Amino acid sequence: MTQQQPTTMEPMSKEMQDCVQACMACHGVCEETLSSCLQTGGQERTRIMRALMDCSEMTRMCADMMMRRSPLANEMCMMCAQACDMCAEACMSLPDDDRMTRCAESCRRCSEMCRAMAGATM
Repeated sequence: MTQQQPTTMEPMSKEMQDCVQACMACHGVCEETLSSCLQTGGQERTRIMRALMDCSEMTRMCADMMMRRSPLANEMCMMCAQACDMCAEACMSLPDDDRMTRCAESCRRCSEMCRAMAGATM
């Protein structure tokens, strides 16, 4: 169920600001990792690249929706957390790759913050 759009915009809470920052950081790391995967190539990276693209888009959209106080932001935060979890899992299929490990860590941080925001009133 969605909420009504607020009539006035109150400043974002510290938690929401932190979540937006985590989303944008994750978006950037996913884009950089995707670029690296495209250069490296290989069949094993195809599944990872799909997860990276999904996560990158979801995190950017989630941050945008929180910043504009969309009534769908809570639901988007939950979907974003799921995309981040899938991306972290995909990245960890190459645990010896430092870039993949950093991406998985960023995805996990973002997932945790988005799950917390999904339960919050925006």
